[in-house]
Amino acid sequence: MDTRNSVSIARIDPLMLFGTNDKNLILIEKNYGVSLVARGDHILLNGPAESIRNASGLIEQLVARLRTTPVVDEAELRSIIESDNPHINTHGRLCDANGVVQTYKGSVKARTDGQSRYLKAVSHLDIVFAIGPAGTGKTFLAVAIAVAALKMKRVSRIVLVRPAVEAGERLGFLPGALEDKVDPYLRPLYDALQNLLEPERLRRFQDMKIIEVAPLAYMRGRTLDDAFIILDEAQNTTPQQMKMFLTRLGSGSKAVITGDITQTDLPEDQPSGLIEVQKILSGHSEIEFIHLGQRDVVRNLLVQSIIRAYERHENGNTNQVDSSST
Repeated sequence: MDTRNSVSIARIDPLMLFGTNDKNLILIEKNYGVSLVARGDHILLNGPAESIRNASGLIEQLVARLRTTPVVDEAELRSIIESDNPHINTHGRLCDANGVVQTYKGSVKARTDGQSRYLKAVSHLDIVFAIGPAGTGKTFLAVAIAVAALKMKRVSRIVLVRPAVEAGERLGFLPGALEDKVDPYLRPLYDALQNLLEPERLRRFQDMKIIEVAPLAYMRGRTLDDAFIILDEAQNTTPQQMKMFLTRLGSGSKAVITGDITQTDLPEDQPSGLIEVQKILSGHSEIEFIHLGQRDVVRNLLVQSIIRAYERHENGNTNQVDSSST
């Protein structure tokens, strides 16, 4: 028997609760088996009594949260729902509610709130952008969850790409064979893989093309089905290269794009594809932009201090001294 209830949402921004195109309300309806209708400063709930109680409790929790911290993104909402509703089947998720993924060499756990939001977003969505400074784990976590997806047979291959030699990828001007030319630019991706797979398994996967590491230019003309694709150092892509990469995504595939917009190697008159894409795709209900910051730096604490010092210098505040790491 269906019942009705209402929850007051007075004194909060409805958009923060509803989400773009009401995607948060749709998510709650889907997971709790209720229908939701906004009426003024109330949300009306209709459905089975137990579902109403559970959904009402969740909405009240979100409203209380938004009155103090007016941001709840989709990945965080999914995590709250999973924690709140034990009947939701989370088996097979790439990332658990605690931000842990399982690789061939053990588990990898998010060490900050930002990293946890990042992993959960990748687990739920097909395209995620991770933007932030060095040391925030953008690349390593992307490779870790890609390896987890491969281990769980959610994808059949991993494709890792980087723009090589700035944005122009003028490989012909470098000495040596192709591997010699691109290896220095792709080495960070190999380093991450070596931390997550046993050497023999990694060699076998590369020989079988289950794992592929390549320059971005080699993605042109391809369509990648059933793959986990990572574009690293995306700040060094042009808008045309970014569009080319995003349109490679085929059926059953996921893409993660990582970069630091403060460290572009592009000519001054060349816009960055990573900056442009935020203007073009921001607000898309099935794409998430995760912004990592100083709090998410997990390298030596001195790195946080260095990042702050550079930010002050770029903002013109050169007289302050940061002693927080001493």
